[in-house]
Amino acid sequence: MIDRARLEAIVRAAGRIALDTWPGHGHALESWDKGGDSPVSAADLAVDSFLKRELGALLPAAGWLSEETVDAPERLDGGLIWLVDPIDGTRDFIRGRTGWAVSVALVSAGRPLLGILDAPARGEFWSGEAGQGSWRNGQRLVASRRAELPGARVPAHALPKADSDLTPVDQPNSIALRMALVAADEADLVATLRWGYEWDIGAAALIAREAGAAVTDAFGQPLAYNKRDPRAFGVLVSSPLIHAAAVERLAGRARELAG
Repeated sequence: MIDRARLEAIVRAAGRIALDTWPGHGHALESWDKGGDSPVSAADLAVDSFLKRELGALLPAAGWLSEETVDAPERLDGGLIWLVDPIDGTRDFIRGRTGWAVSVALVSAGRPLLGILDAPARGEFWSGEAGQGSWRNGQRLVASRRAELPGARVPAHALPKADSDLTPVDQPNSIALRMALVAADEADLVATLRWGYEWDIGAAALIAREAGAAVTDAFGQPLAYNKRDPRAFGVLVSSPLIHAAAVERLAGRARELAG
């Protein structure tokens, strides 16, 4: 068995590394565009290096897949991997906003076993364990049970006309935190319609699922992890009672955008 307390201590320490350079506390931060309009900062790389070392020592048998590390094909040879986004929501981090988190999941045979989000700027520590439930700051989570799609709370700054019957709520830049809001019954629906990476969603998908949310790709299909191509088209997290309606509403847009 993995030392759960040690794992949580490692992730909290990673969160402190990020917080100690966060512009929201007045720190100067080196950042740049790594291509494709994708920002990265010195903090992303520092957290990534720390987690790779510490998680590798905690569980040497596990492989590694992270946004800020060059992918190594040998990760496909084992059953276990660490799935890491050192700072999910880098745009908010760089701008001094609170909508970012350190995201860590332990994946076995394509399914997350453990998931942790540390959002120290928000004072939030989220965790989930397969078959055991999920928590925020020690309080057990119970996901949204909304039964009707119209009026559903969606983390968004603005909504397209086709979704004007939905209700926007606060939107962190971190997709992981948006997914976690459904787990905490502070949102009813989160959907993306673009190609995304496993490290963006692995930990939050487990936290949401263990709280009772429905979690799929944009087409309503199950998510899998540690694939050769570590991408999926979109993610859809919602109250299980509106999930089918959300899939149906988004189906045409998803097919068009997925190409």
